[in-house]
Amino acid sequence: MSERVDSGRSNGLVVPAAANNIWVSLTAGSAVPTTSAAFTRFSSDVRPGRYVMLGACVVELVMTGGGRCRVPEAEVRRAAAAWNAVEMDALDLVRIGPFRGVPEQERTGGTLRGWRWRISWELQEADHPGRQGGYESGPWSHLAGVDWRRLLVQRSRDGVERSWWLPRAVVRLLDAAEHAEAEWLQTPRADKVDTAVTGQHRRDPRATDSQSTTGVNGPAIAQRPYTGELRGQLYSVLSRKPGMSRKVAGWVCAVCGTAPAAVLDHCHEHGYVRAPVCPSCNTLERPDHLYYNDIRVASRYRRLFDTDAVTWLRHWHRCPGCRTRTTLPLPHLAAWTAHTATRTLRPTHPGSRGRKPCGVLRVSWTGSQNTPRSCLLTVFVDFCPSGEHRVLARVPYREAIERFGTWLAETAPAVATAAGPDRLDGLPPQPRPVIADTNGEGLALF
Repeated sequence: MSERVDSGRSNGLVVPAAANNIWVSLTAGSAVPTTSAAFTRFSSDVRPGRYVMLGACVVELVMTGGGRCRVPEAEVRRAAAAWNAVEMDALDLVRIGPFRGVPEQERTGGTLRGWRWRISWELQEADHPGRQGGYESGPWSHLAGVDWRRLLVQRSRDGVERSWWLPRAVVRLLDAAEHAEAEWLQTPRADKVDTAVTGQHRRDPRATDSQSTTGVNGPAIAQRPYTGELRGQLYSVLSRKPGMSRKVAGWVCAVCGTAPAAVLDHCHEHGYVRAPVCPSCNTLERPDHLYYNDIRVASRYRRLFDTDAVTWLRHWHRCPGCRTRTTLPLPHLAAWTAHTATRTLRPTHPGSRGRKPCGVLRVSWTGSQNTPRSCLLTVFVDFCPSGEHRVLARVPYREAIERFGTWLAETAPAVATAAGPDRLDGLPPQPRPVIADTNGEGLALF
């Protein structure tokens, strides 16, 4: 596609309309859909002459003589290249709201601060036009260039309660953009170029390519990696300590290692903190409960137990209880049993592209990990095309533990070596029962 962007170009700067054309042209084939008005549609708290977020990149606008606004073309192209590198699975969804019992976030300090609340407010405003509220009136601004309306999935329970979902890749992108914007806003103004005087746009010499990938075009305070500072501590104790939320935000996610941490992931059975993680990783490992003892084995378990198994096994075994007993929390063990231990038992049916696994896996259990002799895992195949299959396997809890230990030694030898019954000091004599989160609540920090 040819770009008609010559109009208004001077010293590498283009007018906003031309910047829009460049942005749309370069991102036309991207996995994440973009807005076509990234540089011509602002919210009330972003004044021309400041900046625009494109994904996790900050594009600082330039005010030239006569008060005209210009956009650095090179920065637009750099942001488009980073955008096109994002891969998205449209079926891997994360709930973004509405959530009850979560304190409302501030509405100031950038275009993305509390972006989940901004989306919720806009959707609620569409149902109640003219309602008085705290947001600015008029056309809504985009969120970091993402055309999220084309991706939003709405679900309802009993035809009344609605929930809103976005692909995980988009949630990660918006979280990274929110963090990048916050870092940019906290940078002292003296470190930014006075474009109104010079009429030129210069990148800060301290800005590196590695900073660009995290979305900061200027000097940023690098977050520190998590190195086990909270090892062996109880979540019930840490969650009550003042200032813990600020401390958590200072770490990089201990799982993906790229996004800023926002929550403390912990083992619901033993009560120990695992590590600080980002919201996306926190929801990725959340069991997909249908009932308190029934799990749908969703597609994300392929990552948890296949492609990224070593990373997640190391994370789960940050809990001393799981590591000592060489196991997983019961919901995760049940999902592993259905997805991995009984994989060869799952029937297949002919399809347009060869044979495909039958139906959808589901696993339930009776009893609990507190009574291992009576605990039984039952694996089902739901939605069989011919209605032939229902119960796939029944696996006693102790047998599932033995199978998991064997698989762990083959899949993650280093994790298996660190586990074992020789580290029982300090463990609770009776593990806590499973606390099932069945409605997706609890995405606040604690």
